Amino acid sequence: MGNEKIVVGLDIGTTKICVIVGRKNEYGKLEVLGMGKAESEGVIKGIVTNIDKTVFAIEKAVKEASDMSGIDIGVVNVGIAGQHIRSTVHHGSITRTSNDDEISIEDVSRLTEDMYRIVIPPGSEIIHVMPQDYTVDYEEGIKDPVGMSGVKLEADFHIITAQTSAINNINKCVRRAGLEIEDLILEPLASSLAVSSDEEKEAGVCLIDIGGGTTDVAIFYDNIIRHTSVIPFGGNILTNDIQTGLSVMAKQAEQLKTKFGKAIAEEASPNEVVSIPGIRNRAAKEISVKNLSNIIQARMEEIVEMVHTEIISCGFENRLAGGIVITGGGSQLNSLKHLVEYMTGMDTRIGYPNEHLGKSKLEAVKSPMYATAVGLVLSGFRSLDEREERYREAKENKIVVKIKKAKPASDFFTSILNKTKGLLIDDLDGKNEY
Repeated sequence: MGNEKIVVGLDIGTTKICVIVGRKNEYGKLEVLGMGKAESEGVIKGIVTNIDKTVFAIEKAVKEASDMSGIDIGVVNVGIAGQHIRSTVHHGSITRTSNDDEISIEDVSRLTEDMYRIVIPPGSEIIHVMPQDYTVDYEEGIKDPVGMSGVKLEADFHIITAQTSAINNINKCVRRAGLEIEDLILEPLASSLAVSSDEEKEAGVCLIDIGGGTTDVAIFYDNIIRHTSVIPFGGNILTNDIQTGLSVMAKQAEQLKTKFGKAIAEEASPNEVVSIPGIRNRAAKEISVKNLSNIIQARMEEIVEMVHTEIISCGFENRLAGGIVITGGGSQLNSLKHLVEYMTGMDTRIGYPNEHLGKSKLEAVKSPMYATAVGLVLSGFRSLDEREERYREAKENKIVVKIKKAKPASDFFTSILNKTKGLLIDDLDGKNEY
């Protein structure tokens, strides 16, 4: 592949572990070179509970993606989620020494780095520090303070923390699988890169990522993330409800949910019946699709109500012109879009990671269930671009400083030395004569 930039995303989910290998094509779109997935048996509600099973699944998914893409995978961008994720808003400030020179990138970086030193609950680590609005000398609402003049620089920061033990377990699994972690990224942030546009984030949008173990919520407004939360229910709780309510096996419950389940029971025909085989020569069991949908609707209403409560509590209920975007495997449930619209009164759409994808032989990657993995690859490319831009700016600034300071100084001192050189020699010669 030469010197092409290749980025790999690793999504360690509750139901599946997915690896996607991608590169950017000439149009700036993501071209998926390979994808691998494995059943996730060592993860519960986004938290690794069995190291060996998780390592085995990661190795299996990595091998499949590596064989398909022809790339030897060594470094990955990993997603993190789970009920242990916490988000808070903190205020920070620094006082600069002079008002004459402009606020630099270094000043903004120093303010951001200071936020990593704030006091957080024991057993937690900061994984993201994201600036929201800046204030320069009490002038509020500034998005980019670089280049402005001022002494006091302040900002509100959205800070996301995770349990140290959860982070360590992910690190341990990835290392044991023979990989290195480039970045650890909050999964709803990654999903938002794949399924929502900058226009939506500017207008205000709520992303709902329904996974197997959890439902992740991320609210954006004015192109800035304003709120994140994790609801401890996902697609698996629906399967458990069906298994208990209809007295069927777990695999049968999962198939009933995906093939026949509806989020709105009224849309199911009361006469529709599904026959499932009995266990060990027992008679086949008939399941009413109406009853199945009633079980699903009851649980989905609970999840949607919790999401709506999150939107109301953070004060953005009437400010999300972009409405709601649902993604993740759970978003494929029939009639879910209509249920969310009915309960929240907000425009809703299903988020497919198609906008940033180029031509690919892998059609499956366009499914909402792979939005997080696609987003992890996009996040990796964004980080690469930001690092290159910072390096380029630093290099250009260094060259400019060198030219401005060194050249005039050398010319000035050379001319002084040339003018005084003969004088000094004459003086010394005169002294030697006497």
